[in-house]
Amino acid sequence: MSPKSKANNTARSVGYKERSDEEDKIDFKGGNVHVISNKENWDHKIAEANKDGKIVIANFSAAWCGPCRVIAPVYAEMSQTYPQFMFLTIDVDELMDFSSSWDIRATPTFFFLKNGEQVDKLVGANKPELEKKVAALADSA
Repeated sequence: MSPKSKANNTARSVGYKERSDEEDKIDFKGGNVHVISNKENWDHKIAEANKDGKIVIANFSAAWCGPCRVIAPVYAEMSQTYPQFMFLTIDVDELMDFSSSWDIRATPTFFFLKNGEQVDKLVGANKPELEKKVAALADSA
């Protein structure tokens, strides 16, 4: 089996859906959300956050995911409210292998990283829980 076939099978097995060209990307307008387009970009942003002592909040989402679209404006607003954090977003369809390495089983999935290490995780577009986790991290920072 080719690596691409394997990646597509993996994507399907965890519930990812092939994207069609007409689907728009999730809009994070008005926020300070960095869109991760490749592994090198991820590594650069993580290194930057570590150097600056920032906690990273990484949102693994998909354009076709309704709950991802609902939570996107909340995430963008939080990125403005909490500039001491670095907010990243990763499209699971564009970075399938990378997303699989994080064991993404549902979208959206949020990871909270400090010094490159996971300190918390939230699966689903649960606005109150996301706000609670981010506020708690802000209070502890």
